[in-house]
Amino acid sequence: MIALNDFKAEPEALRQAELQAVERVLRSGWYVLGPEVKAFEAGWAAACGTAHAVGVANGMDAIEIGLRALDIGPGDEVITTSMTAFATVLAILRAGATPVLADIDPATALLDRASVQRCVGPRTKALLLVHLYGQVRDLDGWDAWARDAGVLLLEDCAQAHLAAWNGRPAGSVGRFGAYSFYPTKNLGAIGDAGAIVTGDDALAERARMLRNYGQSTRYVHVAEGLNSRLDELQAALLQARQQWLVEFTRRRQDIAGRYRAAIRNPRIGLLAAPAQPDSHAHHLFVVTTPEREALMAHLQAQGVQSLIHYPIPVHLQAPCVSLARDPLGLAATERHADTCLSIPCHPQMTDADADRVAEALNRYGAH
Repeated sequence: MIALNDFKAEPEALRQAELQAVERVLRSGWYVLGPEVKAFEAGWAAACGTAHAVGVANGMDAIEIGLRALDIGPGDEVITTSMTAFATVLAILRAGATPVLADIDPATALLDRASVQRCVGPRTKALLLVHLYGQVRDLDGWDAWARDAGVLLLEDCAQAHLAAWNGRPAGSVGRFGAYSFYPTKNLGAIGDAGAIVTGDDALAERARMLRNYGQSTRYVHVAEGLNSRLDELQAALLQARQQWLVEFTRRRQDIAGRYRAAIRNPRIGLLAAPAQPDSHAHHLFVVTTPEREALMAHLQAQGVQSLIHYPIPVHLQAPCVSLARDPLGLAATERHADTCLSIPCHPQMTDADADRVAEALNRYGAH
């Protein structure tokens, strides 16, 4: 079976580096907010082209803390997409702000500019872009739009590690970028972890305070903060795994290119190709088909795992059915949710694996 992810097939050299990282932390006797966190934060900030990275417990907390650090809360609206992990919208709600959901461009599954414009109102404070599947597009255009509209541009980079637009990494264009290091992410911890990246000194300082009970100095609490600290063990493991991230990202891009050249089935659609060579980190490779259940069964029989990201958009989830949205509706989002399917695209795949997946897709429906 060609799995969607295959951690057991990772290089032995990486595994040894991770074991050494674990031993280093255990022997240090320092387990929370110590030198490993500082070292990872410095390394990740450099990779993202930002002055600061603030390690937190997970990607959802990264968004919430970023919003709170900017004083975005009750009475403020944040425009974002319904085609995303639930955590994106949940973080806005937890910050006390009001999500407003815009529709997507069906060619990319990313936010549609015209729909976003229809969602702008007198209480709009920010636009939270989601770099879905690992792709960034037209960040310069979105930056200009946000400035003209008088709203803050924010980035959910949970799937876009090392993706860049015109040389600017994901997370470096908006006021902050929020990263998840959940194990399945392109840079994944061995558990939950996240980070906020920003070039804003004041925002970074406030985020560091909010992640640690709202403390300005020890035992001095100046805000109602969270317990959202990146621990030393995960920071050390992330440092080990980051050494492989460029190579692993290139491999994901190679596999995606191989798919684009090989998949030729009129019953299966592909999303728009990356606009720039490094603009897609290919956290996921997604195809579309109105015959999704049948295609999944076919792939399973051919020894290929597949998965749906995400079958139920946020606005159709029970807690969110009354959320504000584009007055023209979210038809493109709903169509995409009904037809999208993720196929394997991970750095442990061989060329033969990728060819086998493409062949299985091309055989679907053949007589």
